[in-house]
Amino acid sequence: MTLLKLNFITGNKNKLAEVRATLGNVIQIDNQVVDSSEIQGTVEDIAEAKARRAAEVINGPVLVEDSSLEFCALKGLPGPYIKYFLNALGLEGLNKMLDGFEDRTAEAVCTFAFCPGPGAKPIIFQGRTKGLIVRPRGPTNFGWDPIFEYDGKVTFAEMKQEEKNLVSHGHKALVKLQQWLTEGQD
Repeated sequence: MTLLKLNFITGNKNKLAEVRATLGNVIQIDNQVVDSSEIQGTVEDIAEAKARRAAEVINGPVLVEDSSLEFCALKGLPGPYIKYFLNALGLEGLNKMLDGFEDRTAEAVCTFAFCPGPGAKPIIFQGRTKGLIVRPRGPTNFGWDPIFEYDGKVTFAEMKQEEKNLVSHGHKALVKLQQWLTEGQD
């Protein structure tokens, strides 16, 4: 069986490793970086726009990803803008945003968009994982993982990568993508 080949557009080595860990047995994942400005909108709008732009630049099929962290008390904010909130406020600042609320629940959302080529409509694959926003625990080498507690026990940062890959929002989205790629594209 010949492996499918796909360009994953990211500059984030952790995301690249996660995609390769999940899809590497059935899909050859190549990596390229494409600079593009992000539009404002939903996480789905952003992923779709990134995929369209990358397919034009690469002149072929691409896979892009956009992650979101939605605080329930804030009606979904910071959402797809989590990277900017994290850079501006840090992990403690994100926590302080919820200090006036009883509800500290959140949903981690990962949206992959596959675009078969220039001018084609991207196909969206999304995974969601519910959790709580807590004070930082664990290594701080992967975004907001130290403040996202899964299943009332450990933060994503405290999990081994293999353990996180089984429950994460990214894994759930990748499983949907893998099924679509290997079982037929409908």
